[in-house]
Amino acid sequence: MSPSTQAQPAVTGHWISVIALALAAFIFNTTEFVPVALLSDIAESFSMKVEHTGIMLTIYAWVVSLTSLPLMLLTRQLERKRLLIAVFVLFILSHVITSIAWNFYVLILGRIGIAFSHAIFWSITASLAVRVAPPGKETQALGLLSTGTVLALVLGIPFGRIIGEIFGWRDTFMLIGVLAALVAFILMKTLPQVPSKNAGSLASLPILLKRPSLICVFIITVLIITAQFTAYSYIEPFAAAISHLDSEQTTSILLFYGGAGILGSYLFSRFSQKIPHSFPVLSTMCIALCLIFLLPMALSYLGISVVSMFWGIGIMCFGLSMQALVLRLASDATDVAMAIYSSLYNVGIGGGALIGGIVTSHLGLSHIGLAGGSIAFVGVLLMLYTVMRKDFITQPLGK
Repeated sequence: MSPSTQAQPAVTGHWISVIALALAAFIFNTTEFVPVALLSDIAESFSMKVEHTGIMLTIYAWVVSLTSLPLMLLTRQLERKRLLIAVFVLFILSHVITSIAWNFYVLILGRIGIAFSHAIFWSITASLAVRVAPPGKETQALGLLSTGTVLALVLGIPFGRIIGEIFGWRDTFMLIGVLAALVAFILMKTLPQVPSKNAGSLASLPILLKRPSLICVFIITVLIITAQFTAYSYIEPFAAAISHLDSEQTTSILLFYGGAGILGSYLFSRFSQKIPHSFPVLSTMCIALCLIFLLPMALSYLGISVVSMFWGIGIMCFGLSMQALVLRLASDATDVAMAIYSSLYNVGIGGGALIGGIVTSHLGLSHIGLAGGSIAFVGVLLMLYTVMRKDFITQPLGK
């Protein structure tokens, strides 16, 4: 393999296919993060403490992290449309189990099934969106895919919280399953046949591991996402206990956070290629500062709202920057690289949720931002080092 940009063969693409994948991204990100907004209700229904219920976030994330690469390798020869539909079938069935869970262990079982489907989905989707995009629109396609993630934060989590409060958290998961079935139908009708190409294999690993900038990107991802979810996993109880927000105000800061992500997506499309070295540094710094200032700004509704907006911008810019860098630095084995990226991203989610729970139990909810911010600043330093390396590349995404 060579690190050329000829990563993926051209596939006749249309925006409708990319939009369908963005809808799928919305569904998968909604179900991953919606427990954050329902954690207190789930804990109450099983007579558990919130910090103990938070283990479901860690288990989910670590199942994804442990299975992303193995499942990607097992399915690397399969045609991508057929594989994606099979993933949705597992996803839907697992949501049925989750919604009818009669105890916490059955809930975890359902979430593990969802995690398996999640592991495969995010291993193949970024490169798939780039391949089916119209010629010359690869960066925009990646940005549109991220819009699905943004909408999950803007609409999925707050609306999931509203539905959960009105009907119960179980109906939230059942609704996600129904929406997934609709999206699967759309994909069956709109997504073209996409043969598996340049997925990579187990033999790709030693070659990828010899690329220092790629390794740095992976490490930065773990650090920043761990920092992110040290605080974000417990933002709902933090808003209630520390900021003393009511239910409507808590929902609104989630909307501010997610809505700002739309601006982050725009900023990525607008500036990531104009300032390729500065952009990932600035996004990483933004997250670190938001975490550090979370507690002092949480003393007022206006303060936590402002922090939430900048936080949403920062995390969206960071996520897009890292995905784009992985696709460029590993253009000859995109699916393997994205499987590793997805795995490590979820190591960060699980680690952050675990650290956040420990901090909450031993130091109190008020310290989650400071704990996350301390980790994030290590990521900032490593990002500064990475963008100054000679092997740090910024060429456009290719097919």
